[in-house]
Amino acid sequence: MATSLDKESLRAAYEDVRSDGSETNWATFKYEGPCITHTASGKEFTELKEQFNDDDRAFAFIRVQAGDELSKRMKFALITFIGPAVGPIKRAKVSTDKGLVKEVIANFAVEIQAESQDDIDETKIRDLVIKASGANYGTGQ
Repeated sequence: MATSLDKESLRAAYEDVRSDGSETNWATFKYEGPCITHTASGKEFTELKEQFNDDDRAFAFIRVQAGDELSKRMKFALITFIGPAVGPIKRAKVSTDKGLVKEVIANFAVEIQAESQDDIDETKIRDLVIKASGANYGTGQ
C-alpha cells in the first residue's frame, strides 16, 4: 500500500516550529497506518526524546539556536528515526517516504538519521546544526 501524507497537519506543524512568534521548538510526524501525520509538538527537548520508541518509524523537525553572542539565529534540523525493532521492509520504505515528507518539510540546515533514543541527543544535534551553519566568530564572551 502506498504511503500518503496528511499535508495540512504537517505544514501547520512545520510553520509553527519555524515561526518566530511561537514557543514550539519541535514537531514529530509518524505513520498512522499508511499515512504520515503530525503526532506531537512541544517546547522542551526532553519531551521530543520521549516521542520515539524502538518500533517507531518517524520524522521530527526541530528548531535550534545557532550563531554566537553577536549573531543569534534559528536553524532547523530534520530527523529521520527508525527504531531498532523495525523490520527490514518497513525500514527500507522509510527512505522513499522521506521524499514525501521533504515536499512539505523543505528548509533545514542539517538532516540526521537516528536509530535509537541515544541518537536523539540535544548536544549532538545542536553541534551538527552549528557546524552546518558556518562560522561563529564571537568575541569569546
